Amino acid sequence: MTRVTPEGPARTVPVLSVLLAAVGPGLLFAPVFGFTPLLVPLGLVVVTGFAVAEACRRWSALVPWRALLMLFLGLVALVETLLFPTTTGGLPTGETIRALSAGLTESWQLTLQSTWPARSDAELLLFVPLAALAASVLAVELLARLPWPLVAMLPGLAVLGLSQAYVALTGLTAMLVAVGFAVVVAVLLTSTGASTAGPRTARRPLVALVMTVPTLVLGVGGALVGMALDPAERPAYSLRDKHFAPLPPERVASPLDELTERLQHADDEVFTYSTDAPVDRWRLVVLDQFNGVTWTPSVQPRRLGTALPPAPSVTVPASEHSAHIEYSEPEGPWLPSQALPASVTGLAPLVDETSGTLIVPGRDGPVSYDLSWWEPTVAADVLGGAAIDGSARTGFGGVGEVPDGIAELAREAVHNTRPAFQTALVLERYLRENYTLATGEDLPSGSGWPQLKTFLLDTKRGTTEQFATAYVVLARMIGLPARVAVGYRASGAGEDIVVRGGDVLAWPEVAVEGVGWVPLDPAGAPSGTGSKAKGLAEVTAKARENLPPPEDVRDPQLREDPASEEDADAGGFSVPVVPILVAVAALVAVWLLGVPLAWTARGWLRHRRPGARSVVGAWAEARDRLRAHGVPFTAGMTVRDMAGAAGPLVDQSVVTGLHELARTVDTTMWSRNGPAQSTADEAWSAVREVRRGLSRRPWRARLRAALTLRTLFL
Repeated sequence: MTRVTPEGPARTVPVLSVLLAAVGPGLLFAPVFGFTPLLVPLGLVVVTGFAVAEACRRWSALVPWRALLMLFLGLVALVETLLFPTTTGGLPTGETIRALSAGLTESWQLTLQSTWPARSDAELLLFVPLAALAASVLAVELLARLPWPLVAMLPGLAVLGLSQAYVALTGLTAMLVAVGFAVVVAVLLTSTGASTAGPRTARRPLVALVMTVPTLVLGVGGALVGMALDPAERPAYSLRDKHFAPLPPERVASPLDELTERLQHADDEVFTYSTDAPVDRWRLVVLDQFNGVTWTPSVQPRRLGTALPPAPSVTVPASEHSAHIEYSEPEGPWLPSQALPASVTGLAPLVDETSGTLIVPGRDGPVSYDLSWWEPTVAADVLGGAAIDGSARTGFGGVGEVPDGIAELAREAVHNTRPAFQTALVLERYLRENYTLATGEDLPSGSGWPQLKTFLLDTKRGTTEQFATAYVVLARMIGLPARVAVGYRASGAGEDIVVRGGDVLAWPEVAVEGVGWVPLDPAGAPSGTGSKAKGLAEVTAKARENLPPPEDVRDPQLREDPASEEDADAGGFSVPVVPILVAVAALVAVWLLGVPLAWTARGWLRHRRPGARSVVGAWAEARDRLRAHGVPFTAGMTVRDMAGAAGPLVDQSVVTGLHELARTVDTTMWSRNGPAQSTADEAWSAVREVRRGLSRRPWRARLRAALTLRTLFL
């Protein structure tokens, strides 16, 4: 056997090992693009890299050109597979060079701005095989030029890290990947030890084999530790969470502001659709932000990928429907859509996954496209008794500065019942029975507080604009997550059904646990043709019919108090380990340092809990802080009870923080699937307000509270 010098050729097995370690992590982008679109380009990177390495092993004159040959042949393979439409007779053109440049600089960002699975277009996919190609070239060169084979694994780890920035692995998948990587490392160590000659040739295979065992153990052990620290049920962080498709700074009129004008041009054709689905309405835009004057959308658009599954908040079965739409409006970014779009063909729109809004920025003419969407399937009795969904992103959006008399009206309308879908129906019935839908030419307009106050307290007459926006502000004031949608009535299934200006409609939507956003109709507006509602609208109508009279409406059954769950958890809480000193004199130092540290550690652990447990942890943290300051506490006390007990003893800001915390706890109690991360953040923000208020107490009280031991144990 000949010695492999730093400039000499690498052996077959080590080369295959580092190529697999460099290119294999590219397959971890499968949740982004799917497995099949990645297989061919990544396979070609391995094949071309191995072919060049073998050629250099046979013909040493090629060794100085190895890196350039791998890079050149790899790029040619990618051009001929992914960028072939940009070539002329298989030869690259200027467009090909621009596409490769975009693959280096833009495709990674466009992928982050897309829904997943993303389209397997080269403009999105190209950065993955390019990263794998660069890693494979570098890995082979490091293997051949350095005496430490493990260094050649670093490029593969870089690709692995890039994939984890997009989709972080958790649970069993992470363990299997770690084991696979450990096996490749073990094969590399064994093959390089067995194939390398030198002064200690006889001992190197044994050393490599001995190193294989701890490598496997560390790989599996590290994966198990990762599973323990980052369990599968905790949402993994993704770089995509902070990236959305940018919208051009164009000024467009809100469909809500144009509603009255549309009604006055009732015969104007807007669009036609053909479908066999039970369509009840078409949405254009969802408005969830209100500052007291205007309603605006909090759109977070993404480029629509190949398909969207039902939203995570929809846990009931959902059926898929489709329609062909001919939209004749000459301008405007919004397109007719449904609450849960699945896919669009014929266009490449942006989509806001939370609202289902479809956007084509800069559109300046009619468009035609096919839309498919999901329709939740739920029984009327289940819907009628459902809880609200506290995880809704816009559940507690702003209401601005509320005029006098509105808060009392909101409570009166629902008879002070707790937030639930039944409460939403009660509020809808109140507006239907006590207010009138305006028709004719003299139509009111506007949806700011001046117009809503006039509508709610004086005229009690309005279009669907006033009904929908008034419903949403009243709903939010009583704890119902609600938003405004604007679109058009539909006339059910059929061919070439015409939707006209007179079908324009605004309606409120309420987030229902397991079902998603459910449209309501407080104005009692008739359908476009008087046809009977179908699908979710039909189920909602049945739930509306089953609603008991106002005097018989009762609060839904309460879930188990989360405080009891916290008590159970706290009973098994262990104080973080602190250094135990043998000398008795050290016990005082342990007490002075260990107790504040234990407080900090327990607060950190409570904050880190997922979902509802984080909100419960916030309540427990505030409770224990107040107990340490001498606020009396008894079993069964609620957050508001604690606020009342603390009032005479602490700063008013503490009471304010506790009331804010009580609101988040209420939201958590009525959501079976747990609150949104924003709700947990609000709960811990309230805890910080409580702590700031307690910091204003006299220094002796603060010192005593900081060193007390009794509240560390329940």
